[in-house]
Amino acid sequence: MPKRVLQGVVTSDACDKTVIVRVERRFMHPVYKKFISRSKKFAAHDEENRYRAGDAVKIEETRPISKRKSWIVIEGPADAAPGRGNRRAAAETAPEAPPRRRRASRSAAGEQAGGAA
Repeated sequence: MPKRVLQGVVTSDACDKTVIVRVERRFMHPVYKKFISRSKKFAAHDEENRYRAGDAVKIEETRPISKRKSWIVIEGPADAAPGRGNRRAAAETAPEAPPRRRRASRSAAGEQAGGAA
């Protein structure tokens, strides 16, 4: 029996060597004859952490790799190079953002404006 191949969009790449792919299917409602979109999310194996959220990929059914993961990414965009965006390394080299200033609370602001009774 041939392996199933599905096409979808990567929605999450937070896990190591795993991407979450949303596969959408359209079908006609049996009574109302309108097209309905349904989607399902699959966890797929991405050995080299190539793919990022928003990439259109093809996934293929395979033997179970873990409890939830029995799909593997076989094809994706051309610019998805191995180690394309090592997020940890990018976070270490990024400049530190200035600290955010906090707003005064309403009670403190009211006392400063002379609103005490």
